[in-house]
Amino acid sequence: MTMIQTAKQESAFGTFARSNTAIGALFMLPAAAFLLCFLTYPLGLGVWLGFTDAKIGRDGVFIGLENYQALASDSVFWMAVSNTVFYTLIASILKFILGLWLALILNENLPFKSFFRAIILLPWVVPTVLSALAFWWIFDAQFSIISWSLMQLGWIDSPINFLGEPNNARASVIAANVWRGIPFVAISLLAGLQTIPQSLHEAASLDGATPWQRFRFITLPMLTPIIAVVMTFSVLFTFTDFQLIYVLTKGGPVNATHLMATLSFQRGIPGGQLGEGAAIAVAMIPFLLASILFSFFGLQRRKWQQGGQD
Repeated sequence: MTMIQTAKQESAFGTFARSNTAIGALFMLPAAAFLLCFLTYPLGLGVWLGFTDAKIGRDGVFIGLENYQALASDSVFWMAVSNTVFYTLIASILKFILGLWLALILNENLPFKSFFRAIILLPWVVPTVLSALAFWWIFDAQFSIISWSLMQLGWIDSPINFLGEPNNARASVIAANVWRGIPFVAISLLAGLQTIPQSLHEAASLDGATPWQRFRFITLPMLTPIIAVVMTFSVLFTFTDFQLIYVLTKGGPVNATHLMATLSFQRGIPGGQLGEGAAIAVAMIPFLLASILFSFFGLQRRKWQQGGQD
């Protein structure tokens, strides 16, 4: 009886080993190991450090929620939270509007269309630090090309202090982020527009639909699933932005452009407070989860597009 059970087990194992499930699992193992080493472990370590008083060069001891209690009364932390939400909201809206506008233009039959599609990708392809350095010169208080042009036109009398005045600095970093993020949104939405059958627009035109009606009732509903995915990634990239802010302003002036990511780095590495820096980084997780859930439930494909009721 035991030999029969063993033979059956070996037969079942052999069948599984030869199945597509086993092959798929083998192909997934390298990716799973990569995620475990470079995502799961750092995330777990960061969560643990947030509950300790670890400093650079010294192991921390467990202190419970003391780091989070300190952050609750930290005005700089709450300024960074408000800056991050404002930065993400405004930049994401502008990137969506301008990206959708560019996608609609590039979807038309334009001359040199392939050339323009390649050019529009340049801001996304250029490394973030190089883009930030270019904007650092563009926004320079003395040598800004924008200030020089406006002075030549007679619109202003003195150079604009783009990065030295809080409101100007916020607007400047948002403009830089929008410039860099538009290509991702535009090309992704353009790919979605390419999947919409042209016959639907032709039929709507024959029925007397205006361009706005075709966009409102054909293009936008069928593009909604792509918008959900694109805007989820756009919000995540914007919310966790670090390089652009750190190169341009390092969180200044007077913490006016500090995001949660830059404040976490400043407290954890230059400041030496690893536990506090980790706590700030962990505090970002609920915001990221909220943005993902909003995109999933608020922008998912409508049921009537699949033959059901909305």
